[in-house]
Amino acid sequence: MNKNSSNTMALAPNTSNKRETVCIFGTGDFGRALGYKLIQSGYPVVYGSRSTQTSSLIPKDAEVLSHAEAAQKAAIIVIAIQRQHYNFLTSLAEILRGKILVDISNNVKINQYPESNAEYLAQLLPGAKVVKGFNTVSAWALQSGTLDASRQVFVCGDDMEAKQMVMDIVRALGLTPLDQGSLLAAQEIENYPLQLFPMWKFPILLSLGLTTFFFFYCLVRDVIYTYVYENKDFSFFIAISIPNQICPILALMLLALVYLPGLFAAIIQLYRGTKYSRFPDWLDKWMLCRKQLGLVALAFASLHVLYTLVIPIRSFVRWRISSQTVSQALKNKTEPLDNANAWLSDSYLALGILGFFLFVLLGITSLPSVSNNVNWREFRFVQSKLGYLTLILCTAHTLVYGGNRFLSPSSYRWYLPSAYILSLIVPCIVLVVKFVLVIPCLDKPLTRIRQGWERKPKYSGQSNYIINKSAV
Repeated sequence: MNKNSSNTMALAPNTSNKRETVCIFGTGDFGRALGYKLIQSGYPVVYGSRSTQTSSLIPKDAEVLSHAEAAQKAAIIVIAIQRQHYNFLTSLAEILRGKILVDISNNVKINQYPESNAEYLAQLLPGAKVVKGFNTVSAWALQSGTLDASRQVFVCGDDMEAKQMVMDIVRALGLTPLDQGSLLAAQEIENYPLQLFPMWKFPILLSLGLTTFFFFYCLVRDVIYTYVYENKDFSFFIAISIPNQICPILALMLLALVYLPGLFAAIIQLYRGTKYSRFPDWLDKWMLCRKQLGLVALAFASLHVLYTLVIPIRSFVRWRISSQTVSQALKNKTEPLDNANAWLSDSYLALGILGFFLFVLLGITSLPSVSNNVNWREFRFVQSKLGYLTLILCTAHTLVYGGNRFLSPSSYRWYLPSAYILSLIVPCIVLVVKFVLVIPCLDKPLTRIRQGWERKPKYSGQSNYIINKSAV
């Protein structure tokens, strides 16, 4: 009998796995999309709405009731309405007491109100358990199955059990919950979707500033100067020639600026003798946007490659080659091959190809899908060791390109050096300082400092002994 009863129990449906009913206040785009997704994941859904009439837009398996009736059927209620409409919830205070309210609202502007929408909701309904979540996911992302959008859902709340139940729903929908702590974090979570490329602002503005500077710099040297002193109209250089000078200059300078803040940090740590001291704010912000600086540099390097590939089909280049050919034919003289120039030309191209290859490799490893599949040592090897090798190759590429032309007085038009000379200043400084820092007498103490050693610790050995004894 026991055996049969155990088999019967095994075959019986497990009612404990049944999903709890979820109520959604609001039948807008997000409310409907979330309802569809919840139903697909096995959750019974009931909508609370001002109008209880069914609509073709509402998921067919969902029930539409008044707000009071819908709230009584579920322990978790998603508030899919705007903050300005929260006041009607106060009339449901008794019904909502002890319920989990998930606030998914966003604002129009950053820090639009003194407190977050979730905190405001908690003030209106002190008996409810308010959890912030789902505001970083769009209705389109839910409808598309989250395949082409971010899966991360930031969640915060003061009640741990309520927060855990919401995070379980997030996981059931195929999303990734990220616990941000108490409800005090709601303001930051609500501001997050309103930020427009926060980490890209400095790299983009810097790139625009440098692009503008070097554009007018090259315009003065290559177009205006030749027109004034040689009466030649090279205004068409604006289309290809000048951009093909600007792109490699910015790629090299921005790549050097990726590694420059790390050198500043090393110097500061050596000077202070500790790593337990905060860097200046400007250095912190600079270090946080290094990835974006590198990607912008890669974009300029890629443009340089494309501009270089079209050089042979340019009308100006074909005209110049044909003119040289005709000139040699008329003189009945062929210019002999200069092996030195041939070596310089091939070396310059080879260095550029290798540098760009490593540049692309750096960009690929910075992608989250790739960086998440390598350990810290592998990531550091690529971004640091290969990164500096990339900088060396690209700097050498520029040096070989210029050769000894910087010694020629004719290259200084209006006493202005060629733009490529200016581009070498920052990379050369970075490489020289890095070379100095890898000298053992500096590298060893720097390594010890980064491992936790302090030149002047806050506590003496006796103090540490007392602290340790008291801890025991």
